[in-house]
Amino acid sequence: MTARMPDLFSTPPRAPAPRRAPKSAEAFRTISEVADELEVPQHVLRFWESKFPQVKPLKRAGGRRYYRPDDVLLLRRIRQCLYDQGYTIKGVQKLLREGALKSDEALRAPPPAAPTVATPTAAAPKPAKADNLRGELESIRTELMALRDLLKKAPR
Repeated sequence: MTARMPDLFSTPPRAPAPRRAPKSAEAFRTISEVADELEVPQHVLRFWESKFPQVKPLKRAGGRRYYRPDDVLLLRRIRQCLYDQGYTIKGVQKLLREGALKSDEALRAPPPAAPTVATPTAAAPKPAKADNLRGELESIRTELMALRDLLKKAPR
């Protein structure tokens, strides 16, 4: 039997850090707290500050940021528009200029659809029963096959 040497380089297991009491709703938050709450990296919040002048955290000596409750609410709305509703940065900037993000109704509205160009042959079928839909699909298939044959015959 050999004696086992103690491992001098391993760290002993630590007890989990005690949880802090949650901050009040009116309390200022650090960038790490806001990033955790919104589930975005800190650098994204800094980027959004450069793109959305409405977000103005209080900066203390050394550049440490403290976000007001209104800033956190605005950042949450920006995040929802960008990540959940599919808006672009420019689209959210336009919403902010128009004041559309001031109400909670703006968060529930889907982004405006991109304009589409309808052509006579590409018109969307109207809702129909299964039999009618099958017939429409077959006519579209026939038309596509005819177009394919025309393309094959076209000089290159």
